[in-house]
Amino acid sequence: SKMFLVGLSGGIASGKSTVVAVLRELGCAVIDADVIAREVVQPHFKAYRQIVHYFGTEILFENGEINREALGNIIFSHPEKRQLLNSITHPEIQKEMLKQILKYFMLGYRYVILDIPLLFETNRLTKFMKYTVLVYCDPPTQLSRLMKRNGLSQAEAEARIASQLPLDEKRKLASHVIDNSGDRESMRQQVLRLHARLEDSLDFLWARLAVGAVVAGLGGLVYLLLRHFIS
Repeated sequence: SKMFLVGLSGGIASGKSTVVAVLRELGCAVIDADVIAREVVQPHFKAYRQIVHYFGTEILFENGEINREALGNIIFSHPEKRQLLNSITHPEIQKEMLKQILKYFMLGYRYVILDIPLLFETNRLTKFMKYTVLVYCDPPTQLSRLMKRNGLSQAEAEARIASQLPLDEKRKLASHVIDNSGDRESMRQQVLRLHARLEDSLDFLWARLAVGAVVAGLGGLVYLLLRHFIS
């Protein structure tokens, strides 16, 4: 079978999670980078020990788990600490993503969707995607949704939106756009059309060669593949 990667992103309050829910209903393989990011900082993971070492025990709950809000408050105003956190977590996230990609390949999926919130901000992973999809909504709708969803003032909501690359800029970078400014049915029809187009695609991902490496236990080759796809 042939398989390729599709990068999916959006902006805060653009409705990406709603689009993902529709894709999952259609039986699509979706790898959620946020879910993986939460998993790799659990106490039994290497990244957890490194984070506690560098950021201290004050970022922990009483049960020993990382308080993501406390950690987020630290890195939000200190770019150098954000870079440090990324250098700890990103390699672990990328390893887990590759594992899941290979799993879906072996299961015979035509394509795999990588749900990556900062896909266009980092711009490091887009080169590995055959297609990129942006979940878009117009700026006034985005602001209104965020204020309502999070109970924020207009100034607070605007500050959070400003911390990301504007959706209008991301729109120029994406190969496909789902406009989620309207109602759910309009969005759903766009997702259905996109899914049909992707299912009909004959493009493929050469990473299928990695399956042989995994089966044979060639750890060195797996490492090189990881570097090729993710680094």
